[in-house]
Parts: sequence; structure tokens; C-alpha cells
Amino acid sequence: MKIGLLETGEPPEHLQPEFGRYGAMFQDLLGPDHAYVVYDVQAGVLPADPAECDAYVVTGSAAGVYDNLSWIQPLKAFLLDVRDQPLVGVCFGHQVMAEAFGGKVVKSDKGWGVGLHAYDVAESQPWMDGVAKVAVPASHQDQVVEIPPGARAVAGSAFTPAGVLVYDDRPAISMQFHPEFEPAYARALIEARRGSRFTDAQADAAIASLDRANDRVRVAGWIEAFLAQKT
Repeated sequence: MKIGLLETGEPPEHLQPEFGRYGAMFQDLLGPDHAYVVYDVQAGVLPADPAECDAYVVTGSAAGVYDNLSWIQPLKAFLLDVRDQPLVGVCFGHQVMAEAFGGKVVKSDKGWGVGLHAYDVAESQPWMDGVAKVAVPASHQDQVVEIPPGARAVAGSAFTPAGVLVYDDRPAISMQFHPEFEPAYARALIEARRGSRFTDAQADAAIASLDRANDRVRVAGWIEAFLAQKT
């Protein structure tokens, strides 16, 4: 399968030599059995036609979907044009898909969700594995607060009710947490933001949570099963 990685952000520059960029993280997550094309969306690069790839993944970003950035509206327009190829959105990707398809995203007054976050699976999907809980590293302040028409929240938490969305009117799913984040990168990102975005107490608690077992591999299996089912 040829997967287009719509790269909407990048790790802090000093972390890239060790951990790479987000496109590479998704290639590691989904494995070597696919062909990948990385599109630098922030630089204005998008596929000329959705048919360029068999499926698309929209990555995370430090940007907000409401920011006045030149690349966000073209990205939304492209997502609306993708009708036949499966779409998967993660964090910012989850949010920008929701906005493009008629939902609403805001900077939540709940503050930052960071560290290992657990969601309850309220409505298991054919591409899931039947387990009722899932725990994956998260890093977000923005949240989907209005679910788009044609979408359903099938997993979430009290902190993040719209944790995983499924679209009934197109082959698309999205999730607020970051299955592509290895715990080592999640820890390094928290340390990079300690004292600016997070207090020491928040950073310490988030880092401690990452010592617990996570379900990144399970969620990679979800994505693989979804793509196999829809292509």
C-alpha cells in the first residue's frame, strides 16, 4: 500500500537527530510493508490529486487548527477532496479533520493532556481488537468539542470525550492520542516543554505515567486493520 504522510509539524529541532521527524515515526509505527510519501504540508506541499496514494495519514503539529497559517485552509480543502482513499488523523490531524468536515475545535479550558492517557472504548469497531480500554501517550491542549455530522466518538475519557472518531460518510478515522510517540520521545518532548507549557509538577506526573505499559502496538494494529479493510 502507498501511504501519503501529510506532515503538518515536526519535533523540536534538537530532538530530531535522535528521534527523527513525525513522518519517520509513522513509518516505524506502521512498518516496512508499505511505500511511503511524505508531504511537507507546512511548506505548502500537498498531493496534486488524492489518487497519488492509496491512503493518507495526517500527523500532529504544534499549530492549532484555528491559527492564521497559510497552509491550514489548503489542507482542509484537500481533505474534503479525499473521498475514496482512507484517511487517518492523529492529534492535530484528528482536529483538522473534524474542522474540515464540519466540527469544532477549541483550546480547552481543561488545560494540557500529557503523558499516558487511557480511553474507554464505548463502541468497538471491526478494525479494533475487542479490548475495552486503550492507553497511549498524549500531548494536546486543543480538543474536538463539536463532532462533525456523519461522525461518532467511539472511544474517549472524561478529559477527552471525543478521543477516537469514526466517520460513517467517508473512509476515515482519527484519534487524539499519539501512537507514533515512543515513550522515550514523549519524555524528551515533555522535558523540552518543562517550565514553558508545563509546570514541574505536571511534567513530573506525565513522565511518571509513561513508565506504565502502553498500547501503541495495539493501535498500530487498529490502523493497519482499518486501512486493509478500506482499500
